[in-house]
Amino acid sequence: MSLDEKFVSVRTGIYQIVGKLFENLAQFFGYPDNPGMPTLYDVSDGIYGRSQFLNDLPKRVTYFPPAQRPETWFEMIFGPAPRVDVLPRYIYETKEEGFYNFYIENYKNIFFLPDWLSEFIQIHFNICLDISLLEIIREVLFIGLVFYSQMVLLRIAISWLIWINPYTFPWSYLAAAVDWTEDVLQGIVPSVLGVNVTGSVFLGALGVVADSLNHLVLTMPFLPSEGEETKLVINNEMKDVLVFHYLPVLWYRHPIPNDLREFWYYQRPDIFAYMETVYKGLGLELFPDKIQKMNELTQARILHNEIHQLFREGLLIRPWPWE
Repeated sequence: MSLDEKFVSVRTGIYQIVGKLFENLAQFFGYPDNPGMPTLYDVSDGIYGRSQFLNDLPKRVTYFPPAQRPETWFEMIFGPAPRVDVLPRYIYETKEEGFYNFYIENYKNIFFLPDWLSEFIQIHFNICLDISLLEIIREVLFIGLVFYSQMVLLRIAISWLIWINPYTFPWSYLAAAVDWTEDVLQGIVPSVLGVNVTGSVFLGALGVVADSLNHLVLTMPFLPSEGEETKLVINNEMKDVLVFHYLPVLWYRHPIPNDLREFWYYQRPDIFAYMETVYKGLGLELFPDKIQKMNELTQARILHNEIHQLFREGLLIRPWPWE
């Protein structure tokens, strides 16, 4: 008789004891009448189709640190500056949809600003069509994160060189800029085989944050929720896209920026005529503020002349009947 066969009875007895213990414990929760949580939920066709659509979307691939693609002799020698790999916006104009339409390729890992934040930026900072300021802010943040990640790499390298004291000049400045991250993460990230890996973990987190700036899509003058999912043929290939077209909802909820209305009125009368013809039933104010004031003064003069004309004809006792 083998050793395993001698312990068969012991093993069976342990299984029975543990099974009985679990049955007794389950009786406090209604066993066997309580079937427990359902193993499969009923999912509607709409939710299932939506989840399947999102799973089928491609994933946009970018790299951090950014890929080195020198374009000049200076960049070949000293290296190119890091650049944000922005998702391009393809702008188009049609008679039906207007002049400020664009579409972007749809990916599963792109993200947008919340509607309330996008509306706040457009209304309070007057950032509507020209988003160059936001692009500069994103570029500065990206370059700053890349530069700081290089500082973290240098600090990690110095920690392995025992003949360099990181707390002497000039390394002390580098230690002061980076070591605070180690103090914060020291009690959270455990060491691996006695090696401190907080710097590597923080470096990975920096890479995730910096790379996410590549996938941030700015949708001004539209709100992110105005994007319509559809398919278009791009380079002889059917692709999923998000289309932003027709009238931005913020131009209906709030007054159109005055500088944009001046541009239409003085430099692009075709856009002004289109907006006035297509959206005349929405009550949009399309004239610039200066023209509106001139129109108000003109209407006031016309009303003043009509009242005096009635006074001269004897139809009014006083020129201003409300006095």
